[in-house]
Amino acid sequence: MDRFYNAPGAVVDEILQGVAASARLRVAEPQSGLRILIRADWQKTEQGRRQVAVLSGGGAGHEPAHAGYVGDGMLTGAISGSLFASPSVEAVLAAIREVCGEAGCLLVVKNYTGDRLNFGLAAERARSEGLDVAMVIVADDVAIADAPQPRGIAGTLLVHKLAGYLAARETPLADIRTAAESLCQRMGSLGMALSPAAQPGQAAADRAPELGLGIHNETGTREVDPQSADEAMQMVLGPLRDALAARQCEGPWIAMLNDLGSCSTQEMGVLGAALLHELGVERLSHLIGPAPLMTSLDMHGFSVTLVAADETIVAALEAPTSAPAWPGLRAIARPETFTPDTHQDHEALAENAPQDAETTARLERIVAVLRESRQALDALDAKSGDGDAGASMESGADAIAKALSANRLNTQALPLMFAGIGQLLSRDMGGSSGVLLSILFTTAGASLDQRGDLVAALASGVEKMQAYGGAKPGDRTMLDALIPAIDALKRGDSLAQAAQAARDGAQATATLTRANAGRSAYVPESALKGVVDPGAEAVARVLEALAKD
Repeated sequence: MDRFYNAPGAVVDEILQGVAASARLRVAEPQSGLRILIRADWQKTEQGRRQVAVLSGGGAGHEPAHAGYVGDGMLTGAISGSLFASPSVEAVLAAIREVCGEAGCLLVVKNYTGDRLNFGLAAERARSEGLDVAMVIVADDVAIADAPQPRGIAGTLLVHKLAGYLAARETPLADIRTAAESLCQRMGSLGMALSPAAQPGQAAADRAPELGLGIHNETGTREVDPQSADEAMQMVLGPLRDALAARQCEGPWIAMLNDLGSCSTQEMGVLGAALLHELGVERLSHLIGPAPLMTSLDMHGFSVTLVAADETIVAALEAPTSAPAWPGLRAIARPETFTPDTHQDHEALAENAPQDAETTARLERIVAVLRESRQALDALDAKSGDGDAGASMESGADAIAKALSANRLNTQALPLMFAGIGQLLSRDMGGSSGVLLSILFTTAGASLDQRGDLVAALASGVEKMQAYGGAKPGDRTMLDALIPAIDALKRGDSLAQAAQAARDGAQATATLTRANAGRSAYVPESALKGVVDPGAEAVARVLEALAKD
């Protein structure tokens, strides 16, 4: 064996059980299928009445983030997904329900599409239940200049600490969110790795050293060839300080030196010395680390986070915390368990749901079109993404078909039908497209229930898709077909004209060689030329099928 793993699929659960056993945490019952850890002493009717709960999470593989930062003075709880994959909407929502009291709940989210969508939809659903939830998106990676959506990396931990410190002082939710967003604007992070991470059971890819690679093995901004630790530190600090200077952020600095996974203690010690040498004692007021704080499995690299020192952030970072990833002695104790609350307050799916024959027939037509289109959509996605767009659309269509055949989807009341489709897609479709479409239907259903205007409801759904997905027209997404179609309906055009607008929008994506959202954003421009976006193509095909009435 090359690494100390058991079954690759058991890695995440084994890690979390170890963390839960060595800290005062409550853990979601394993049979729930949800990976949630909560402070054992936290009760939403007690502490939650006075203190804001702070939740964070994301894909596993970044240990000790995020479970290691659960404790008094930091996170109230953490939600974990699989390796490098966002936790589900249901897991995030269950965690919110478990901790959110009268004072509200803050979600600290790294700026990745899956995290934004899943945490965002969970926040919307929690708000619909009357819970006071706010969200802060951390985008501290300065690797890609003028990136439309900078990634969230190790600097997220500083937001955890500041938010937890303010929450412990019973600061109101709005003020904590403002302070956290201000911190996000005043800090930056950048990493370098000599070799990428290897998933359990797999060999690492053979790649040259890179500057600015992502914590999920995303390609860096450029290949580098440092000849010493000092030179490597210079390569990281140069663009990092330039990026912060462009925001008028100057030292003295608080620096966080993070081991990305497999640097030895000696290497990190030498890098720490290089950091001290490059910044100088007069420019470096505080140091966090060197330590493995937000890793990337066994990536052989490091990252540096800089934030300008002021009294508030120094006090927050110096404040005591019981989080086990911060220094401190912990006693071993069997973790308590709780049963996650996964109920639906407004259940849209029901047995013997009322049926409208015409609406049901339209849905069945959409299901047929998406099933027939699987291969074509997968082929388009293989050129610009990971080749599973058609499979994802088919899984969503299958979920709808199953609900229809069981008479569980109400096709007589459009608000309930839209809400039901939203629940099905968030649960069964998977991927970013599933969450995006779930946001569309969930929001449209709620809007339609309140106002009764179908076109306005769909427009509201698209607005929420843009807010959480971060995409806009021209970014090579399904929005390039959806928005023209809805605009046509707003003008009073027929469904056939709306379908033609969607088709024109989809075809136009073939001329867009720069994507600013989704997986296509990581694909070279040459690979996108002449290729229709699969999401936009799917939207066009669905509307064309509906227009045949």
